[in-house]
Amino acid sequence: MSTASTRAVPTRMVAVWCPDWPVVAAHADPERPSVVLHANRVVAANPPAREVGVQVGHRRRQAQSICPELDLFEHDPDRDAREFEPVVRLVADMAPRLEIVEPGLIAVAARGPSRYFGGDRSLADQLVERVAPIAPVAVGIADGRSAATIAARVASRRTERTVVVEPGAGPEFVARLPVSWLAGLGEITPDLVDLFVRMGLRTLGHVADLDPGDVFARFGDEGRRAHRVASGADDRALATTDPPPEWWAEHPFDDPIHQLDTVVFVAKRLADQLAGALAADGRVCTRLVVVAESEHGERSERAWYRDRGMSATSMVERVRWQLDGWVSQPGAITGGIVLVRLIPDEVRSDDGVQSRLWGERSQADLDAGRAVARLTGLAGDDQVRVPVWNGGRLPDERYRWEPASSIDVEELADRARPSGGPWPGALPAPSPTVVYAEPVEVVVAGASGAPVRVSGRGDVSEAPAVLVAGHARHAVRAWVGPWPVEQRWWSDRARRLARFQLVTEHGVAHLVALEQQRWVLLATYG
Repeated sequence: MSTASTRAVPTRMVAVWCPDWPVVAAHADPERPSVVLHANRVVAANPPAREVGVQVGHRRRQAQSICPELDLFEHDPDRDAREFEPVVRLVADMAPRLEIVEPGLIAVAARGPSRYFGGDRSLADQLVERVAPIAPVAVGIADGRSAATIAARVASRRTERTVVVEPGAGPEFVARLPVSWLAGLGEITPDLVDLFVRMGLRTLGHVADLDPGDVFARFGDEGRRAHRVASGADDRALATTDPPPEWWAEHPFDDPIHQLDTVVFVAKRLADQLAGALAADGRVCTRLVVVAESEHGERSERAWYRDRGMSATSMVERVRWQLDGWVSQPGAITGGIVLVRLIPDEVRSDDGVQSRLWGERSQADLDAGRAVARLTGLAGDDQVRVPVWNGGRLPDERYRWEPASSIDVEELADRARPSGGPWPGALPAPSPTVVYAEPVEVVVAGASGAPVRVSGRGDVSEAPAVLVAGHARHAVRAWVGPWPVEQRWWSDRARRLARFQLVTEHGVAHLVALEQQRWVLLATYG
C-alpha cells in the first residue's frame, strides 16, 4: 500500500488571523506608523509603518532612520494574550471547539460551523463581520492548519478579507506562493527560509518537489515541517475525541483561590507532572486544553496548539495567558477558582532536535534551563529573571532582564547568546565582570589636579593620573582611550560620550566615560 493512501486526509480548517496583532494589542494609533520591538528588532508593524518602508526584522535604528516619527512599543506576550480574549469569545460563540495557535491566530475545525452557517464562504464572511469591529481580521478556509493559515494571510491582502480554498486544492494553491511565506508558519525560522532562497528554491512548490527524506536528513525536524507546509497538507488531524483520563493533570482547591499567582504556581506543578509523564512515554503535547472553574460555576476552557510541542514552561505560559484574559473580562468570573485542569488533547512522538555541528545547546545549557524552571516554580513567575541579549555599544545595554516564565526552557541559552551581527564601536572582549545598574559618579583628574576633558575631535586635555570614587583616591598606572560614541543623534535619546579604560595602582581595571562633562564609572573588569 502506498504512503499516499495511508496518510490521513487533512481536516477542513478555518484560520482566523488578526494581522499585526501585537501592534493592535498595544493600542497603537491606527493612523500613525507604529511597531513592536523585541530584542531591538521589529517583530510587528502596522500598515502606516509598512507604507513608509519599515519591515519586520528591521533593527530599531534602521526603522527610526526610515521613519523618525515612528511610535515604538515593547513586545509583551502577556498583553497580547490578554487583549485577544474578546476576539476568542466572539469566535467561540460561532465555533466552540477552537484552538489558539498564538495570540492573533485561531484555528477551528470547519465541518460543524460550516454546515450550521450555510457553507464555508458564508462562515468566513460572518466571522469577518463579527471580529472586524474589534480588530482587522482575515479568514482562510482550506484542508489542514497550515494551508488555512496561508489562506488567511493571503486574504489579509484582499478587500473581502476571506479566501476559501476548495477541498483537495490546497497543494496547488500553496505551490505558487513565494518561499518567503514559510517564515513564521509552523515555527520555521527566517534563517531556513533564507537558505532555501540561496539554494534557488523560489516558491513553495519548489520546496514541496524535494524528497521529504532528503529534507529531513539535511534540515531535521524544522525542514520536515517546512516541507509539510509547502506541500499544503497536514500529517496530523485535529483531535476530536477525549484523551485517556490517566493523562489528565488537575488540582481541585479546598478553598476558592482569588490570587492568580497561586493558581499559576499550582499549574506549574501540574505542567511538570504532565510533561514528565509524556516524556517518559516518548511523547510531546501539541494541543493542550486548559480548564479552570470558579466557585460559582463559571468555566474557562481553551485549547492551545503548538506545532513542535509544548514544554512545561510553555504550558504554564498559556495557563497564565488564559487566566489573565478570563479575569480581565467584566463579569466573566465572580468568585474564586476551585479547579484547574490540563488535558493533553493531541500528542505525538517526541522526535527530539537534530544537533547542529556548531553553536548547538550543550547539556550544561539544558541543565541550567531546567534549574531555572524549577526555581521559577518555587519562587513565582515574577521573582526569577534571566538575561536576554539586547545588543548595544555599552555594557549595560547588551542584555536586559526578562521573567524566566516568559521564555521556554529550551530557548534560555539561545536567547542569551549574542546575535544580530556586530555593533560598530562596541568594546572588544573580554567583557567586564561587574556592570553597574546605575553609573557611579567619579572624577578622573590629571597630574595638575584638574578634571580631564575631551574635545569634540577626541583630544585629551591631559593624561589621566587619579581616579576619585567617593572618598577613595586611586592612582592611575595605565590608561587607553578615548573611544567616542555618538548614537541616536536623530532622537531625544541621543547620547555622546567618550570611554576610557583605566588600570589603578592595585591592578584593577575600570571602564569609565565622560558624558556632558561628567565622569561616571560604567564597569569593572575585576
